[in-house]
Amino acid sequence: MNQRSDVPTSAMSPVDIGFGAADDLSQIVEIVNYTAANSIATFATRPTSVAERREWFDQFATTGPYKLLVARQDNQVLGYACSQRYRDHEAFQQTVEASIALHAQSRGRGIGTSLYRALFDSLAGEPVHVTLAGIAMPNDASVALHRKFGFTEVGVFSEYAVKHGQYISSQWMQRLASPQHQS
Repeated sequence: MNQRSDVPTSAMSPVDIGFGAADDLSQIVEIVNYTAANSIATFATRPTSVAERREWFDQFATTGPYKLLVARQDNQVLGYACSQRYRDHEAFQQTVEASIALHAQSRGRGIGTSLYRALFDSLAGEPVHVTLAGIAMPNDASVALHRKFGFTEVGVFSEYAVKHGQYISSQWMQRLASPQHQS
């Protein structure tokens, strides 16, 4: 799966969206670490390493419900979107949790929309009944992106995490599979 994105790129080469590869992991870790240090969008409180993220990376495949898609331009990872296991219980086999992260300079360019479009298109034939997303608040851009893809609000966990000395709430959203994709 390599898609060309319709994201405007000025004089740069087009943005390609494809499945994540081991070579992308170091740049994904850079995005994760930058986000952890500079925002509440992730609850991570310390930098991670490629070795620490290897198990997370190893859960993804090109088929099945757990996928990692990466936006690349000129050998640079601009961001990623993934669907991963929600919980280990057998009852949650048709439930995935979606996550998206963008390089700081890639935000506001439509890359998140392109990544999510490709992710949900790739999940259409998979045994996924519901996709969940937890969004640390406030994050109007992420809420708007999720609404754009049919997510609806489920509820808010109020002040259930602490980062940078402040309590953080998280809004949870869900997206049910369309009837033709239900198992």
